[in-house]
Amino acid sequence: QVQLVESGGGLVQAGGSLRLSCAASGRSFSYYDMGWFRLAPGKEREFVAAIRWNSDNRYYTDSVKGRFTISRDNAKNTVYLQMNSLKPEDTAVYYCAADVDRSGTYYQRSKYDYWGQGTQVTVSL
Repeated sequence: QVQLVESGGGLVQAGGSLRLSCAASGRSFSYYDMGWFRLAPGKEREFVAAIRWNSDNRYYTDSVKGRFTISRDNAKNTVYLQMNSLKPEDTAVYYCAADVDRSGTYYQRSKYDYWGQGTQVTVSL
């Protein structure tokens, strides 16, 4: 069982920045692929970013490329999402997710085995 706890969400003006953190339980975090998804009102949960277990590959949805950066610190069992130049359309609940067997396609929700409870990000004009 893996527990994921997100933090760092909040209210920010357009153009501002936030850094989300996701702390994972367990001793095998360094073997997990990790992802961030978001859920906006009236929309389906969508892929935002993912990072492979060894940080060799990082993936982003087109709408956040150049603005968001995913990273991880395996010594701290934590994955981060640095969000810059935020826009109102980035408003959503952000979830981190863990894929413990490193299978599947990075942008598909079915790849991930464990999910956090989410953290709200609200971007105002």
